[in-house]
Amino acid sequence: MSILLTILFMAVIGAIIGAFTNHIAIKMLFRPYEAKYIGSWRVPFTPGLIPKRREELATQLGKLVIHYLLTPELIERKYLNQQVRDKIEAFIHQQVVDHAGLSETPIEEWLERAGVYGAEERIQTVIEEQVDYQSLRLIHSIQTGKLSELMPESWIAKVDANVPEVTEIILQRGQDYFASEQGKQTLKQLVDDFLVSKGTFGNMVLMMVGDSDTFARKLQPEISKFLTAPNTKNLISGLLIKEWNELKERPLAELLNGFDAEPAIADVKAYLFNQINLKKQLGEPITRFLPTAESFLTAKLIPKVTNYGFERILAELPALFEKLKLDQVVKEQVNTFPVSRLEELVLGLSRREFKMITILGGLLGGLIGVIQGIIAILLNS
Repeated sequence: MSILLTILFMAVIGAIIGAFTNHIAIKMLFRPYEAKYIGSWRVPFTPGLIPKRREELATQLGKLVIHYLLTPELIERKYLNQQVRDKIEAFIHQQVVDHAGLSETPIEEWLERAGVYGAEERIQTVIEEQVDYQSLRLIHSIQTGKLSELMPESWIAKVDANVPEVTEIILQRGQDYFASEQGKQTLKQLVDDFLVSKGTFGNMVLMMVGDSDTFARKLQPEISKFLTAPNTKNLISGLLIKEWNELKERPLAELLNGFDAEPAIADVKAYLFNQINLKKQLGEPITRFLPTAESFLTAKLIPKVTNYGFERILAELPALFEKLKLDQVVKEQVNTFPVSRLEELVLGLSRREFKMITILGGLLGGLIGVIQGIIAILLNS
C-alpha cells in the first residue's frame, strides 16, 4: 500500500510541477510587460519574451506581410485577374446601358449633371465674345493694312493670271454690244448729244454726213475694228493691270471709307444664332449628333479604358508597394500596440491550445513522477 501511495504522491507532485511550469512559461511570453530592477540589477527574464523582443517581432511581422501575406503577385492573382476585369467591364457596361440614357437624355441635362447650368446663355456669350474679338481683329487689319496684305497670295496670283482673260471678255462683250441694235441706238444718242453740244458746228457736221442714224451706222464698224485691234487688247490689259496694282496697294480704310461695321457684326451674330438654334440643339440627345456614341462607348471605349486601367495598376503596383512601405507601417503599429492588448489578442485566439499545453505539461510531469516513484522504490528495495 505504501508503494502505491508513494507512486501516486510522486505522480501528483510531478503533474503539479509540469502544469505549473508550462503555465508560467506561457505567462512569461508576455509578462512582465516591463523590466524589473532590484537597485541597478535587472531581474532575469524580465520583461517577458515578446515585450523584450517586440522590436524584432515588429520587423519580422513587417517582412512577413510584404513578402508572404500582401504581395503584388497576390493582389494581381486575387483582385486583378481576367475574371475581375470582366466583372468590372460588365458592371460599367450595364450602368451605361441602363442609366446613362445616351439616346434619351438631352445634352443640357448632361451638362447640368456635370454642374454646368445656363449652358445656352454661356455658349451664346462665348459666341458673341468670339465674334466681337474676330471683328476687332478684322477692323484693325482694315484700318492698318492694304488689300494685298489681307488677300491670300493664291487669290492675288489668280487675279493676275486672269487679267488677259478678263480683257478678252471685255472686248468681246464690247463688240457684241456695239454690233447690236441697242449699241446702235446708244451710238446715235451719243452723236446727237455731241452735235447738240457743239451748236452751229454740230448742225454743219450733221448736214455733211446726213442724219445721226447714218453717222452711228458708220461708227459701228470703226468701233469694231478698234476693239479687235491688237493694240487695243494690249491697251485694255495694261490699264487693267495698272488699276489692279494700284488697287492692291491702296489702304483698305480708304476703300471702305464710311463703312459702319456694327450692323454687319450684329447681322453675323443674328445669323449664327439663327442657324445654330442653341435651345433646340441642347434639347437633343448626344446620339443626335453622335449616332454611334453608345455602341462606341460600350464596344470600344469601356474595354480599352478598363484594360488600360488594369495595365497601369499592374505596372505601378510594385512601385506603389515600395512607396507605401507596408513593412514600416506594420512595424510602427506593432511597436505602438499595447503588450496587454497583444497578450489578450494572442490568448483569445489560442487559449484552448495554451490550456492543452498546460494539461500536457501536467500529464508529462505526472508520468515523470510515476517513473521517479518506481525508480525510487526499486533503489530502496
